[in-house]
Amino acid sequence: MNTGTQAGSRAGDTGAGLSEEIKAKYRMLPRPPRFDTPAEERRHRKERLAAAFRLFSKFGFDEGVAGHITARDPEFPDTFWVNPFGVHFSHVKVSNLIRCDHQGNVVEGDYPVNAAAFAIHSRVHQTREDAVAAAHSHSTYGRAWSTLGRPLDPLTQDACAFYQDHAVYDDFGGVVVELDEGQRIANALGANKAAILQNHGLLTVGRTVDEAAWWFITMERTCQVQLLAEAAAARTGGAPKLISDAAARQAYSIVGTAQAGWFQFQPLYARIVKEQPDLLE
Repeated sequence: MNTGTQAGSRAGDTGAGLSEEIKAKYRMLPRPPRFDTPAEERRHRKERLAAAFRLFSKFGFDEGVAGHITARDPEFPDTFWVNPFGVHFSHVKVSNLIRCDHQGNVVEGDYPVNAAAFAIHSRVHQTREDAVAAAHSHSTYGRAWSTLGRPLDPLTQDACAFYQDHAVYDDFGGVVVELDEGQRIANALGANKAAILQNHGLLTVGRTVDEAAWWFITMERTCQVQLLAEAAAARTGGAPKLISDAAARQAYSIVGTAQAGWFQFQPLYARIVKEQPDLLE
């Protein structure tokens, strides 16, 4: 069974319930760049991808060789860029990313592909044409929360980014190396921005690498906060206070949009490039 919230992604619903004045202010925020050629866009996506891996390493989201972030190629959309299997997140850079097709063939690059990366991400990219990027790793709090088999609650403003916009895949069948299970995960994800893979971890998608990476980062922290809140509440015999549906919807319209996800990643990108400029090599 694949269960969970299947409300459908609302990541384009900027400004629901907001005044026209507030909407106008949000429309003034920077937006993802546009490109004149596929080559320019490819380079941009690969730079963002390499930066995302360095950030995942910095935040401790790595676990051995597990974990992968992918970006659809702008010229050959039936292929995607992914980290080279066996290379630590902290060593990923633009030049060692590999490009794979949906049959698991490495069509560009000198490293093998992680079978799980192919099985999951190929089916996500095939099923979700709007998903330019997808992120998955075995992060600590995401894994811990996934064992509960529950969607996240709207406990904080940041958690509202996932309000009615994430699913739970509750059919763990071992290490994902078969395309059939990859397809079941993609089906469970549905139109949502994220899925909790029970007994496994988190999966996020986005219209940009920036967005998918940010949703993963903030979802991991949201899992951490809810675990802490529930543990604290259990000591007093109480329960965490939920944000009301109306307030959660309003918060979602600001913090849960595709533009918000992209924008939140920009300071992190600038930070990691300044600290580790070799990622652009």
